[in-house]
Amino acid sequence: MIKRTLHFGNPAYLSLSNSQLIVKINEPNNERRLSLVIEDIGVILLDHQQISITHGAMAALLENNVALITCNANHMPVGMMLPLDGHSLQNERFRAQLAASEPLKKQIWQQTIQAKIRNQAAVLEWQNIKATTMNVWANDVKSGDSEYHEGRAAAWYWRRVFTDIPSFIRDRTGDAPNQWLNYGYAILRAVIARNLVGSELLATLGVHHANKYNAYCLADDIMEPYRPVSDIMIIQMMTKHDLVSDITVEHKKDLLQIPAMDVFINGERSPLLVAVQSTTASLAKVFEGKIRKVVYPTLSFPKKENRLPF
Repeated sequence: MIKRTLHFGNPAYLSLSNSQLIVKINEPNNERRLSLVIEDIGVILLDHQQISITHGAMAALLENNVALITCNANHMPVGMMLPLDGHSLQNERFRAQLAASEPLKKQIWQQTIQAKIRNQAAVLEWQNIKATTMNVWANDVKSGDSEYHEGRAAAWYWRRVFTDIPSFIRDRTGDAPNQWLNYGYAILRAVIARNLVGSELLATLGVHHANKYNAYCLADDIMEPYRPVSDIMIIQMMTKHDLVSDITVEHKKDLLQIPAMDVFINGERSPLLVAVQSTTASLAKVFEGKIRKVVYPTLSFPKKENRLPF
């Protein structure tokens, strides 16, 4: 079942009643009351300074592996809450992850970067841009990406991916559509982190990223091949929205559909949110020595049309 991604951008009060999430939304001259089944929710974004949530509601959401994301006054995600416990395999999988050898982690990173570059190439090809060089680099990635093909491919990719902005520079604090990219990647990060916890893995212990101030290093590793999915959404948004730095409600409506976008994984079409479960479950098995490869998605899109590809 596809879990829902919910965004609350107005003053609201979230509480728990009869094991359901009760949401009271205060709008001008109107107050709405919603009752939501918690088991159907995957991600919640709290995007208003006047949102309140009870401890009971918060605990119930976390017990059901819901990722809670909080946004600042500028409407950008700044924090995330995830459950501490998974199920009975947690201790065993933690030990396997902690015991992972450096060669194994380098092999996982090699597979990750290969998948990322191939998916970036697919985004370019979807726009009728030749990406033969990208695919060659993907095939040439060595253990640990020792020759840094990721950086080389990124430079090539960002110079070409936004055909209407030939001078685009990817920079978190740069000009539009960088803010849209930041928001989309924050949603991806939450989806990945949520599923890592669900697969009994430590989201903080990465195979490549290792910033001691980063609580989600493994999520940042595993989300790399999924970033191009978000990029496709940004490309489509640019065909129907003015290119501005501010993120509007309409922008968020599009970006919040990223978890429902289709990818191909294990030879089948699947919503991203479901595909991530396959990726994190396979990663746990790699750490345990049961399989050798992490299962990552491939992208297959229709020819460029003036609509979102799902």
